[in-house]
Amino acid sequence: MKITGMHCASCAANVESALKKAEGIESASVDISSENADIMFDPKKTSISDIEKIVEDAGYGVLKGTKRVKIGGMHCASCAGAVKDSLLKTEGVLGAEINLIDNSADITYVPGKAGLYEFKKAIESAGYEYLGTDEEVTADVEAELFEKEQKDRVNRIIIGFGVSILLIAIMFSGISLPFPVSYLMFVITTPAFIYLGYPIFKAAFAGLRNFTLNMDVMYALGIGVAYVASVLGTFEIFLTRDFMFYETSVMLTAFLTLGRYLEANAKGKTNDAVKKLIELRPKTAFVKKDDGFAEVSAEELVPGDEIMVKPGGRIPVDGVVISGEAYIDESVITGESLPVKKAAGDAVVGGTLNTSGSVVFRSTKVGRDTVLFQIIRLVEETQRQKPPVQRLADVAVTYFIPTILTIAMVASLVWYFLLHSTTLYAVTVFVSVIVVACPCALGLATPTAVTVGIGRGAELGILIKNGEALETAEKLKCVVFDKTGTLTVGKPVVTSVKTYGMGEKELLEIAAGAEMSSEHPIAKAVVNRAGEDGLKPVKTEDFMSFAGGGVSANYDGKEVLIGNSDFITGNGGTIPDEVERELGENQKSGKTAVIVAVNRNVAGIISVSDMLKKSAVSAIEGIKNEGLSVAMVTGDNAITAFSIADEAGIKDVYANVLPKDKSEEVGRIREKSGEVAFVGDGINDAPALAKADVGIAVGSGTDVALESADIILMRDNLLDVLASIQLSKKVMGRIKLNLFWAFAYNAALIPLAAGILYPFFGFVFRPEYAGAAMVLSSVTVVTLSLLLKNYTPPALMNENPAKK
Repeated sequence: MKITGMHCASCAANVESALKKAEGIESASVDISSENADIMFDPKKTSISDIEKIVEDAGYGVLKGTKRVKIGGMHCASCAGAVKDSLLKTEGVLGAEINLIDNSADITYVPGKAGLYEFKKAIESAGYEYLGTDEEVTADVEAELFEKEQKDRVNRIIIGFGVSILLIAIMFSGISLPFPVSYLMFVITTPAFIYLGYPIFKAAFAGLRNFTLNMDVMYALGIGVAYVASVLGTFEIFLTRDFMFYETSVMLTAFLTLGRYLEANAKGKTNDAVKKLIELRPKTAFVKKDDGFAEVSAEELVPGDEIMVKPGGRIPVDGVVISGEAYIDESVITGESLPVKKAAGDAVVGGTLNTSGSVVFRSTKVGRDTVLFQIIRLVEETQRQKPPVQRLADVAVTYFIPTILTIAMVASLVWYFLLHSTTLYAVTVFVSVIVVACPCALGLATPTAVTVGIGRGAELGILIKNGEALETAEKLKCVVFDKTGTLTVGKPVVTSVKTYGMGEKELLEIAAGAEMSSEHPIAKAVVNRAGEDGLKPVKTEDFMSFAGGGVSANYDGKEVLIGNSDFITGNGGTIPDEVERELGENQKSGKTAVIVAVNRNVAGIISVSDMLKKSAVSAIEGIKNEGLSVAMVTGDNAITAFSIADEAGIKDVYANVLPKDKSEEVGRIREKSGEVAFVGDGINDAPALAKADVGIAVGSGTDVALESADIILMRDNLLDVLASIQLSKKVMGRIKLNLFWAFAYNAALIPLAAGILYPFFGFVFRPEYAGAAMVLSSVTVVTLSLLLKNYTPPALMNENPAKK
């Protein structure tokens, strides 16, 4: 295997020494020039995964490859387990994660020791179909294969139930024939049973050949026992003609096929959100050529292309507008329904819709680099992850089949030998227990809910980056907010204007004229306010800027001074008592006061501060209503911090905290309060986002690659913080409901199938009932998960209709 991280001969010697010391490794030779390690080991004592850990513990790495392949024929958790076991037994395979939702496997392997041929061989030896790599099996090919498989199932279902009805009619018709009726039933049943049961028996034999007990083995055993008992009874070999299960064997097979048909249909709908995102990518684009714009395939676009988008068209890739104006609907990316005006210099995102106007933009990111592709990839990766709650179901599935086989055998033997039932009833119990047991519901409980929930979040502009964040968000005790740029707008704005001896309009025109040449944020706030009010700044000259003080300029023969009180008095001005009192009020409320003096006489005070976001108060109130405490951490001074916190409704405030110390403060809050979420803008608070149990980045817009955040909110709306918590709680609640249903179903119906009610009520849980119940269990779980598709967090209920 290839070893990474080696720089010299001593590195190679260290790796070689670590390998030779390990149990099960007979010899090891490491070559620094080729970076190869040749290792001879005993697979009974160690494995390639163990060897990889030895190398990593020594401080180096193993060159690994990853490949996603598509698999056909998987139906339940035991199927996934069988494929995983087979892959892990393959030499060179380090790990394998199976996804039942999209029927794929993510395989980690050692290049050169394993590849597609070995993966194909392992999958097929487990009894399943290797369809190809993720790149080979496109969405169109996958849809075609799915339709073909579902059509085949429909044919089998129709034949199965048709033959079952015919057999039941013959049984109850009392028809008189010159030979036993069972002979006729044998002739009718056998070809139908072979056709219907072929996929099940094929997968079962493959599983047994690979020493794996999967659900197909269970089902094959159940329907096989019913059919064989009927044949033996027909020809009176050991059994009498009372053992007629022909209609049972065919109906059971039809029910099993129906279950898989309904399950596959429902599973296909769980990933609708990702399918919708994929469909947003237009197939063609109008690119500028020598003689105008020509339509080309979107796959051919490269950075630097000039692309025209007409009204009603979708932006094909990311870029920057170079001419024209248009209103772009970005709801598919940010969740915001109102179209956004785009003009020269504005960024546009692939997949968004041009509702009106026409623009030409220069492409900056294409293909896998676009925001839309990153979102699709992020959602898909998160959907594949398992929250910790899934581990319980995984453990249960591992022991499920052996336990059910034991229960079925013990129940039938107890009825026959201890309770002296008929052989017919003992066989009925055996078949019913095997058929009614269903690990499918257990295996689908978590992934279906996670898939639908994560997809719904993406539709709302809430990107959840890992499955663990879902479970942790449900357990949160405290939400900590950063102030600047998170709770507040992040830039100063004019909040009030106080004048002395002139009108507000005149004061703002003078102030804006003097501040026009300044780059200071406060100067920009004053100029912006004048612009918002439709005022025309006066023309000034002799502009001068004084660091830490203010600015001076002349207009119409008058001297204008704008700055703090020290700057005004230092330039010969005086500050009246009334103005001093007003300055004190501004300081108490955490605002910055700028004095405007004309000819050294105070003409007015302009108050500037970083405004609280409009959504802050309602978001904080909603979080408190969820039973969570709220805190604020900021580097600002205590006066400003407490002023903003008081306005937002936050009591727990930590001021004067440097950016590098925010993560430590988050740690202290966690020790005091419990699980903590930190909400920041992702710019200078990455350590705090990483330190928190759940890091939430607000208003990230098109930056979906924030490594430190667990949840990324595409919009700059604090209500989405509350919505993300509510969504997480809803998904976890649905997972728990699914798991409860799956466990309760098996806990209730397995004893019923074993005959627990028979001594008291004479109730016989026939195999046909068991088959119908088995179908109901997994379909119910998937249907419960699909209900999440229409879930809207209460925090967003009163927003625009597009959210609902």
